[in-house]
Amino acid sequence: MTTHVEHVMGLPVSLDLRDEGDFAGAVAEAFAWLHDVDARFSPFRADSEVCRLDRGEPAAGDLSADLDEVLTLCAYYEDLSGGAFSARLPGRGLDPSGVVKGWAVQRAADRLHAAGARRFCLNAGGDVVTEGEPEPGRPWRVGIRHPERPDAVCAVLASRDGAVATSAAYERGAHVLDGRTGLPATGLLSVTIVAEDLTHADALATAAFALGTDGIAWAAAQPRCGVLIVDSQRRVHRSPGLALA
Repeated sequence: MTTHVEHVMGLPVSLDLRDEGDFAGAVAEAFAWLHDVDARFSPFRADSEVCRLDRGEPAAGDLSADLDEVLTLCAYYEDLSGGAFSARLPGRGLDPSGVVKGWAVQRAADRLHAAGARRFCLNAGGDVVTEGEPEPGRPWRVGIRHPERPDAVCAVLASRDGAVATSAAYERGAHVLDGRTGLPATGLLSVTIVAEDLTHADALATAAFALGTDGIAWAAAQPRCGVLIVDSQRRVHRSPGLALA
């Protein structure tokens, strides 16, 4: 059993790994990957690959394979959301953060899986990847923070071999902007998406939040996803069959 916590990408990232054996090397590699992503993809570091691309250096044809993949994902979710999700907001520089965190944490989980880990929970500030079960017959329990009470949860979800991502304004204020207007998104307090991988869950949660009240029906229409949304009127919208712990 291994527990590990580091501060990376501006938030605490914790690992609860229940497999027996020596996974120290795999854990170190997974967290080194997250630190590397933070350095290369941060829109706040002048020497990051994202900022250099935004300045026109290097040329688009010289992008790393990782950044090319991230930008392709950003374009996909922008199209899927009708422009509400965007890495290029009006009056702002290139910022692919809406994809990067979920993508990076999922890739870290994939590294752990490749090393033989089969029972773990990787939590990046409330966005979670789970594999297997902590104990036979018991799922991982993922608490969803109450959007207006920092000391409370509004639901606890059961997760096995999946991902849970939440987009809300409680940590960083009105940081989710509607890509169609460049203005802060309104109409929703929090959006939680349950999906097969965190790349998809995190991007969908951000896009749905950016869509405002239209994001409720939009998120519910996405295939193979569960939805838990609290709107600004404090109404809860939940997918039928969403697994609660």
